[in-house]
Amino acid sequence: MKKVSQGIGLIEILIGAAIIVTGILALIIAFNSFFAFALANDRNVQAAYLAEEGLEAMTFLRDGSYTGNIAPLSTSANYYLAWDSAANSWETTTTPQYVDGVFLRSITLAPVYRDENGNIVSSDGTLDPNTRLVTVTLHYFQGSGTTTQSMSTYLTNFYDN
Repeated sequence: MKKVSQGIGLIEILIGAAIIVTGILALIIAFNSFFAFALANDRNVQAAYLAEEGLEAMTFLRDGSYTGNIAPLSTSANYYLAWDSAANSWETTTTPQYVDGVFLRSITLAPVYRDENGNIVSSDGTLDPNTRLVTVTLHYFQGSGTTTQSMSTYLTNFYDN
């Protein structure tokens, strides 16, 4: 006796097409998710670069004159960096400066204390007038809220200037 298998080929084609369409749809969804993540991460990367630039600008100011650019700055104020194109140099100001209209970069300086061995301590030490803790903080709007990133370093008057 002969088996009748009419129509089976059509069902196999429909099942195969459904599997292929499901696979393609999954790839499209994955691509969109990764693309959205990359766009969201773009601001975080920019903020990290701007924070690093802030530390480098403070190092530039320190190298120019620690006693003229760093020592006079108060440890109880927020400062902002501004580019002085006439002098081709960075300067600190107390007026908020937005970078690209998105990022608010602020700089704070803190006093540094040392123990009897010259190690930096958080308290109960002797004030080191030639060293400051510099913290650069960036605030920017991302998603549904404000994001903050910070970087810190110590600046020392090792040029004795």
